[in-house]
Amino acid sequence: MTNPDSAIPQGALELVPIPQGTIELSDARSGSSREVVLEPFSIGRTPVTWTQWDAVAEAFSPGVVHRNTTTPAHPVTWFDTILWCNRASAAAGLQPAYELHDRDVSWDVNADGFRLPTEAEWEWSCRGGTSGPAYGKLQDIAWTALDQVEEPQSVGGKAANDFGLFDTIGNVWEWCWDYADTARYGEYRSLRGGGWADPEWSCRSSVRRGSAPDAVLEDVGFRVARGAVGSKGERAAQGWSAVADWQRSQISGPLPVGWTPHRGLSKPWA
Repeated sequence: MTNPDSAIPQGALELVPIPQGTIELSDARSGSSREVVLEPFSIGRTPVTWTQWDAVAEAFSPGVVHRNTTTPAHPVTWFDTILWCNRASAAAGLQPAYELHDRDVSWDVNADGFRLPTEAEWEWSCRGGTSGPAYGKLQDIAWTALDQVEEPQSVGGKAANDFGLFDTIGNVWEWCWDYADTARYGEYRSLRGGGWADPEWSCRSSVRRGSAPDAVLEDVGFRVARGAVGSKGERAAQGWSAVADWQRSQISGPLPVGWTPHRGLSKPWA
């Protein structure tokens, strides 16, 4: 049987199997934490590179000029990554993970196609079995402000973590599936990992950032995951829950300045 991860020509994605485990996620705004039990899944050894990005683009738009570089694809919007994941799945003969209706995106947690990791999956993968702020000395594992570079660097140039993943910290921020905070930041989606120009305090396994799903940000890329982690029709998996997203968005009463609850979410059980 053909390995679907190698079915994409010219720049095949290399995914690493990640074991099941338990991770504690913290929310600085609410001062809360929660324990997430994860099923096994796979995740990209590196962020998606321009070579990999263009290989998928070529399958749908012949004649694409290949950049042939192993720097992370950037800047890419959250919506860009969703479409790319579905196209990569189609090219590999896999079931696409996402269904798109304008700005509304739903995830089939039973699909075997390429997708964005949840925040819980991302952090568990990034830590690689460690519990500190980073899985090694920052200058050994990550491209950050300490290196004084002016752009993203080729992937794999620093040390990997114990799961065999490169560049989870530094180089480019990586989109995740989850909303950042539906009470405060509307439809913003989560970003993890830090970028090449970020200071040490911003390049840690637990640091979160969020932005609009259509924002074009020079220091943002992504890493793909794979794995059916729930039953068809479920709207929760790997630390994410559509019900929790909706409940958080229902904040009422006087709002702090700058808060924009996501009022566009429908009831998950409707």
